[in-house]
Amino acid sequence: MPLKLDVKAGEKLVINGAVLENVGGNAKLLIHNDSAIIREKEILSQSETNTPAARVYFALQCAYMFPRHEDEYLKTFRGFLDDYLAAAPSAREIGEEIIKFVDEAKLYRALKATQKLIRHEADMFTQLADQIQATELADRLEDANPET
Repeated sequence: MPLKLDVKAGEKLVINGAVLENVGGNAKLLIHNDSAIIREKEILSQSETNTPAARVYFALQCAYMFPRHEDEYLKTFRGFLDDYLAAAPSAREIGEEIIKFVDEAKLYRALKATQKLIRHEADMFTQLADQIQATELADRLEDANPET
């Protein structure tokens, strides 16, 4: 079944490793064959991979975009994902979904599922920041009112 894409003016996308840019007005494309397609807004640069979940996404993205090196990138991806799940068992269900798509060779769907992992990580960081703030507040109040 063909894939229909709406590409906005100035938008870039990568199709089978080739970077395309729409230099005109909005365009509609119909992709008739199986292709690795990813939009610019879905691409992480290496400099953006500063968290464990982002590293999982980046390695998987590379496997998707560079099929000649897919095995190497998938090995790296799997190591990053295993490390993440060991540190955050609450993400196990998300991890299982990602692995299922990878095992089925549905790497784009695995990338979409990995976005949930990034959200999970952001939520964990927010909770941790809240806990740190509460601890600092409790410590400050205890210091202000020492027991006599």
